[in-house]
Amino acid sequence: MKNVIASLKSGDWRALLACFLYFDSGFTVWVMLGPLAPFISKDIAMSPAEQGFLVAVPVLAAAILRVTLGNLFQSVDGRNIAQMGVLLSAIPAFVLLLTPGAPSYLMLLVLGVFLGMGGASFAVALPMAGSNYPPRVQGLVLGLAAAGNIGAVLDGFMFPTLAGAFGWQKATAAALPLLALTSLAIFFWAKDRSPKTGSPLPAFGGFAVTLFGLIGMVLLVHAGALGGGKAGLLLLPFLGALMAVAVLPQRYRAVLAERDTWVIMLVYSITFGGFVGMSSYVSLLLTSLYQMSKINAGLLMALMAFTGAILRPFGGLIADRVTGVRALLFLLAGISVLDFTFAATMPPLAGGVVLLLGLYTCFGLGNGATFQLVPHRWQGKTGVMTGIIGAAGGIGGFYLPVVMGIAKQSTGSYQMGFVTFGAIAALAFVLVAVLRQKWMAWAIPGHAQGARPPALGMATAMK
Repeated sequence: MKNVIASLKSGDWRALLACFLYFDSGFTVWVMLGPLAPFISKDIAMSPAEQGFLVAVPVLAAAILRVTLGNLFQSVDGRNIAQMGVLLSAIPAFVLLLTPGAPSYLMLLVLGVFLGMGGASFAVALPMAGSNYPPRVQGLVLGLAAAGNIGAVLDGFMFPTLAGAFGWQKATAAALPLLALTSLAIFFWAKDRSPKTGSPLPAFGGFAVTLFGLIGMVLLVHAGALGGGKAGLLLLPFLGALMAVAVLPQRYRAVLAERDTWVIMLVYSITFGGFVGMSSYVSLLLTSLYQMSKINAGLLMALMAFTGAILRPFGGLIADRVTGVRALLFLLAGISVLDFTFAATMPPLAGGVVLLLGLYTCFGLGNGATFQLVPHRWQGKTGVMTGIIGAAGGIGGFYLPVVMGIAKQSTGSYQMGFVTFGAIAALAFVLVAVLRQKWMAWAIPGHAQGARPPALGMATAMK
């Protein structure tokens, strides 16, 4: 504990708190449709695939917007970007509050893109927090800033209860005071000490193109213009990613030619994608698979989200000691085993909850371990890399509810969904194992490139 306190004192803790609140309130807004989905489905008729698409749109929007927000961070003060993000992510709550009667499914899809601005805060909150601290504590600091995904806990506790009492549209207004508090914290406490090297006007232009381009793509998928049914759903993330990458400066697109970039992106699509995707979908899974009440499903979702969120800083802290490489090998293996076990047994409620909690534990620790590596591997490009890697996490979070919805609609079971994600985690484990020696050369600060760092055991990490 003394080491943690000393680490926090080595930088600006108020700036860190402001970044935490920015991501926390953004995350709360981002995944609000998940616990509200069972209520929404009572007012708007939706197939299982349409339900999956509805809760996945904010996840995908955040994924794509993270790329252009990360690029914007390289040239604009992060405090200004954060205030813009707070304003845009508040739009859905205002619209739903003022809309008489139930909105259309199409309107919810469009509003889902703006909800994605909450999740896109990741690309600004993390590098801005990290800029206030030295390299040796980046794992802990970025883990604490990103523990703002505890906002998903507020979703599970707050929105189902309010929806039951006042209706789901009015319940969304509960996010507005949180966003207002965040705006004040950013104004008074946030600091962005990172160097700026880009051009603001093109960066803003790229962000605007991405935001409105996403709205257009979502509408095209809904209309069947990008391929009917499953084809359009599965193609959307690919097209959105191409659009976001196309507006990046060439010097930043160059990182996509590196093998390390793609492996880290795959890893984060599993750890963070699993966390946010499951947080968006688990209420539907619990009500469908176990006939759980909507409020109880929301409370259980909150417990699971709390588990994953609170463990993220510990994942970063452990990775600071044993390296993110060693931590990820263990955690990816755990995710794969848990997914395959769920698919093989399709357990009763008690067993299902245990397995899901195990997944959330691995997701949370894995998120912290992944971003311990980023500042050491991509020095000077942390902003854009946070956006790119964060985008991969969001895309993973988009595919999880979509694939689960398709599996349920096609086979009547979630079994193939869990099999799919177990296989992807196993592939990531193999890739990290193959690159282990190379990655260990830069995973620990202070070691020369190409040098083999000393072994650090788990016992050392816990001292």
